Amino acid sequence: MLKPRWNAKKGPALPLYYKDKPKRRSPLSNLTNFMHRYTPHSSKMRLRAIFALTVIFVVYYFLAPSASQRRTRGAFGNVWDKRKLEVKEVFLESWRDYSRHAWGNDIYHPVTQTGSNMGTTPLGWIIVDSLDTLHIMGCEEEFNTAKSWVQYELDYAKYDRPVNTFETTIRMLGGLLSAYYLSEDELFLEKAVGLGERLLPAFNSPTGIPYSSVNLKTGKVVPASDGASTAEMSTLQLEFKYLALLTGENLYWEKVEKAMKAVDAAHPEAGLAPIYIDPIKGKFKSSNIRLGSRGDSYYEYLLKQYLQTGEDIYLDMYKESFEGINKYLISKSHPSGLTFIGERPEGISGPMSNKMDHLVCFFGGLFALGATDGIPITKKPLSEDKFRLRQFKLGKELTETCYHMYHDVEPTGLSPEIVVFNTETTGIRDFTIKQADRHNLQRPETVETLYYLYKLTGDVKYREWGYEIFQSFTKWTKVPVGKGKDDNPRYTSLNDVTVDPPTLRDNMESFWLAETLKYLYLLFDDTENAKLNLGNAIFNTEAHPFPKLNIKGSSFHTGWSREENRILLTKEKEKQSESEKKGKSLNVQESAKDTKHEKEDKESTIKTGKVAEDSSKLDSAKDTSKDTNEPVDDRNVEINKKVAEELKQKHQLPQAKHDVAQPLDEQVREVNQEVAAEIPDDAEVGQLDRKRNNGLN
Repeated sequence: MLKPRWNAKKGPALPLYYKDKPKRRSPLSNLTNFMHRYTPHSSKMRLRAIFALTVIFVVYYFLAPSASQRRTRGAFGNVWDKRKLEVKEVFLESWRDYSRHAWGNDIYHPVTQTGSNMGTTPLGWIIVDSLDTLHIMGCEEEFNTAKSWVQYELDYAKYDRPVNTFETTIRMLGGLLSAYYLSEDELFLEKAVGLGERLLPAFNSPTGIPYSSVNLKTGKVVPASDGASTAEMSTLQLEFKYLALLTGENLYWEKVEKAMKAVDAAHPEAGLAPIYIDPIKGKFKSSNIRLGSRGDSYYEYLLKQYLQTGEDIYLDMYKESFEGINKYLISKSHPSGLTFIGERPEGISGPMSNKMDHLVCFFGGLFALGATDGIPITKKPLSEDKFRLRQFKLGKELTETCYHMYHDVEPTGLSPEIVVFNTETTGIRDFTIKQADRHNLQRPETVETLYYLYKLTGDVKYREWGYEIFQSFTKWTKVPVGKGKDDNPRYTSLNDVTVDPPTLRDNMESFWLAETLKYLYLLFDDTENAKLNLGNAIFNTEAHPFPKLNIKGSSFHTGWSREENRILLTKEKEKQSESEKKGKSLNVQESAKDTKHEKEDKESTIKTGKVAEDSSKLDSAKDTSKDTNEPVDDRNVEINKKVAEELKQKHQLPQAKHDVAQPLDEQVREVNQEVAAEIPDDAEVGQLDRKRNNGLN
C-alpha cells in the first residue's frame, strides 16, 4: 500500500473572541479613508498627494500580476489548477467506464461499452500503459487496484501469440519501468524483467535488427513481409538501456546497441532513413522517407538516447538528421506561410509530397528539447550556438502549424489524422483533408509539443492553445447519452472531424489515457516534481518517464563507432567496384564465345537436315498421343531409340537424361512428377513468400 501524498489536517476551533475582532479593511477602503482624512487644502499638499498616488501606481504596475497572469487567476486561486483538475476528471471518467465494463481487457469500445483481448489472455494493454498516469495524477485508489491486477492477473508466460516487438516495448515494458521509477515498487521491476527476457528473441537476426513480432511464450519470431519498420527497430533503446542499468544485465544494452549500429551501417543518406530495413541483410528496402508513420520515432530516439546516457554518437546522428530534415523536408504553406514537414516517397532526389501526418507534430517539442537539453530558457538562456537557435526556431514554427491543424478545422476544432498542405499561390486554405484521413484517434503529439514548449519557454499561449484543444476533445469526443449500457460520461475516437455531429469510431486507444491526458495534465500543472523535471527525466515515445542515466565508470558503453561503419562502407564499395569490373570483362569474353557458337550452330543445322526429318516422326507420335490419350506403341519406341542413338553418336544435340530416350508421354509424366514434388503445400508457400519478401531466399 502506497503512503498517501498528503493527509487532511483538522485545525483547532476558532477562539470565541474572534468574532469580536474588527473586520479587515480592503486596500481600496484604506485608500478611500486616506483620501478622506488628508484632503489637500493647499497646492503644496496637492502636489504631495499627486506624488504619493504616482508612487502607488508605479509600485502597483511593477508588482501586480500581468494581464496574462490575471487571466489565469480566479476567485479560488490559479485557474490552471482548476483546469488541471478538469483533465483529471476526464481521465477518471474514461478510466472508471473502462473499469466497469471491460476491466483487464486490452481493447475497449466506449460507445457500446464492450471490451476484448488481442489474444487468449490479456497483455495489460490499457492498465499497464496507464499506471504512471494514475500515479502522476494522484489517483491512489485506482493505482493500487491496477497494481493488484498486475500482481495477480498479468502473466506474459501464458501469452501464446506473436506480439509487436515495438508496441509491446514502448507501452508494456515502458509502462512497467515508469511505474517502478515513480513508485519504487519492486513488483513493477520484477514484471519488467520477465517481459524483457521474453522480448529478447526478437533481436536474434543476423544483423541484430529485431524482427517485427515475437511469441512471448515460445520465443518464435515472425518477420514482417516488408522488412522491419525503421522507426520500430530503433525505438526500443530507452527502455532496454534503463532495464540494463536497473538489473546490471549487459545483454539488454548490447542488443539495442547492435540494432543501432546496423541502421547506421545502412548509411541513411543525409541522415534521413527510409522507412523499411531488411533484418537479414541490413539494407534499406525502400526509398520512402517520411517523418510520420514508420519513420517518426527513429529521429526522436537519436536525441533522447543522447539525453538519457550522454553518448555523443547519438547527438552526432541527430545533428546529421536535423540538417537533412531542414534541407529536404521543410516547406511553407500558402497563404499563411505555415512551416510543415513533407515526405520524399522516392528518396531525397525525388519530388516532395506535401502530406503531413498528425504523428509528425511531436517534432516541435523534440526540436525545443534538443535546443535546450530540457533546461528552461528562463534559467539558461539560449547561447549564440546557431544549431540550438535553429532548432528552437523550427520547433516553435512547427508548434504553431500543429495548433492550426486543430484551430482551423471546422466545426470540431480537432485535427484529422493527415493533412495535405497547399504550396501553390492559389487557394485560400493552408491545407486540405482527404476523405480517408478525416478521423481523429485522440492522439497526443500536438499536446505533447505544447507541454514541452510551455515548460521550456514559460509562454502562457501554449497553455491557452492546449486548453482550447482539451475543450474540443471533451465537447466532441464525449459519447452522447442514450448509447451503450449506461449514460456515464466517456470518450471515443471519431471517424470524421469535419461534420456536425462527428460520427463516432467506438474505440479508445490506450494512449488517450497514457499520453494525451497525461501531457494535458502536466501542461497545466505547476507542481515541482523532480522525477518529472525535464532536466532530470526523459519521456519515452509513449510518454512514460525514465530518469537520465549516469553510465560513467560502468560497464555500459556504446560499443561501436560511426568511423568503423564508414570504413566498412568504403571497403564494400571497393569490393562492389571490382566485382563490376570483372563482370564487364566476363561479358566481353562471353560475347566472343557466343559469336563462335553461332557459327558452329549454323554448320550444325545444315548437317542435321536428315536428323530433323527423322525427328518429325517423333512430333507425329507426340501429337497422336496427346490427342487420343493412347500409349505410344512399340514401333514408336524403336524409332525413339534409333533417333536418340544417332543424335548421341554425332554429338549434334545434348545427350538425353537417360541412356536412351524415353517415350515422350513418359518424359512428360516424369517431369510433372518432379515439378509436383518441388511445389510446397499452402503453408510452405506462405512461409516461402514471407522469406522472399524479407530477403531470406
